[in-house]
Amino acid sequence: MSFWICATCAVEHAEKVDVCAICADERQWVPADGQHWTTLKELADSGYTTDVTELEPDLYGITSSPKAGIGQMTKLIRSPAGNVLFDPTGYVDDAAVARVRELGDVVAIVASHPHMFGVQVEWSRALNDAPVLVSESDAHWVARPDPVIRTWAGTEPILPGVTLSQPGGHFPGSAVVHWAHGADDRGVLLAGDTIFANPDRTSVSFMRSYPNRIPLSAAVVERIADHVEQFAFDRLYSNFDNVVPTDARAVVRRSADRHAAWVRGDFDHLT
Repeated sequence: MSFWICATCAVEHAEKVDVCAICADERQWVPADGQHWTTLKELADSGYTTDVTELEPDLYGITSSPKAGIGQMTKLIRSPAGNVLFDPTGYVDDAAVARVRELGDVVAIVASHPHMFGVQVEWSRALNDAPVLVSESDAHWVARPDPVIRTWAGTEPILPGVTLSQPGGHFPGSAVVHWAHGADDRGVLLAGDTIFANPDRTSVSFMRSYPNRIPLSAAVVERIADHVEQFAFDRLYSNFDNVVPTDARAVVRRSADRHAAWVRGDFDHLT
């Protein structure tokens, strides 16, 4: 047995511990009946599969069925200079690896934040030891250290037109990827849940904890919006199948202004 997977968040661990530190943190949760562990073999034997779908030209979504842990949708950006795997799932199988390889060489694997680490090292091993990029601020959350992991901070150009940057918020190292050539060259922002696309598709949310409903301050939300405004983007994808399909840059600013006003108390008269 080379590693274990937390059944709740699906983050890989080098060894079993009493409780997954990521789940014990106030941003996540441990099941009422305690910590549970699983393995890739157990998941495969229980019928888990993967699915790779095209979201738009040169952008693909990868999911597991059933959902492993939090159940994120990995995003794969395809470019002539190589591909980037963002928010790796907590389950990987030969079928997923074969399909990803068909789409080209993966040159970097990166998670938006520790909840999305998934089985990032295992993905790397299946993809020619592609570098796994982990923000310096969040590196202490890595539970399966490996030489393929490389830390970064601030802004990291991964490929021509593909830039990794760190607005923080949900975690200090929370990251987004800007893909300049996405959305027919109008730009795409892969935001994880640093910026979370809402069901109405015309607004976004900013939270310290989504399951435990802990908001971020007005100052932090304004900082996040200011940070991403350095990029041109018309579309925003979050870490599931949620998306702001158009006018996303303006949507982020309007939503940040709304969030800041509510937490300041500007609308208390409505409550």
